Amino acid sequence: MFLVGLTGGIASGKSSVIQVFQQLGCAVIDVDVIARHVVQPGYPAHQRIVEAFGTEVLLENGDINRKVLGDLIFNQPDRRHLLNTITHPEIRKEMMKETFKYFLRGYRYVILDIPLLFETKKLLKYMKHTVVVYCDRDTQLTRLMRRNNLNREDAEARINAQLPLKDKARMARHVLDNSGEWSITKRQVILLHSELERSLEYLPLRLGVLTGLAGIASLFYLLTRYLLPSP
Repeated sequence: MFLVGLTGGIASGKSSVIQVFQQLGCAVIDVDVIARHVVQPGYPAHQRIVEAFGTEVLLENGDINRKVLGDLIFNQPDRRHLLNTITHPEIRKEMMKETFKYFLRGYRYVILDIPLLFETKKLLKYMKHTVVVYCDRDTQLTRLMRRNNLNREDAEARINAQLPLKDKARMARHVLDNSGEWSITKRQVILLHSELERSLEYLPLRLGVLTGLAGIASLFYLLTRYLLPSP
């Protein structure tokens, strides 16, 4: 099995691309969902966040108030780094748990939906392939204005707050161009899925695990023969 990191930008069409991959039967892990999961009450990260930032970051039901926490770390690199040191290890643990489940089910690759894949670079080293859902800036702007009912100034501000899609496209191994008709984009997704399915990059890890399991089984058998009395 190998990991495929998929990202995009606001109004680029990433969610629609993810849906196509899912319809094709692909395994998809949403890292944002995991990030929300690991800070729920009862989890280690939740307790550490409260200890680090105080009870003012809590809602009445005990959940983390994401807006308040976001305001606290806004333009404060030290506090943002502190939050990352709390949450990122827990996110990686959950990510690997989910990945292992798909490994056991025989999937050849897993897609990780990571909005800030190239911005944080924390998970890049785990990715065998990287994919960007791209569209040109004018198309992105038009879609965002229409989708969120924004004026041009507000839409441009939101786009400018992110790493430009053209920069992400330069860093990615694969680019899905969603600037035109959806049928064309969907065809690109299907072709990429076929390419990844044909890849043999999943074999080394799977063979390594199987070899390790075979070794453990052999050791167990020898110990059993040695420790148990002969009939």
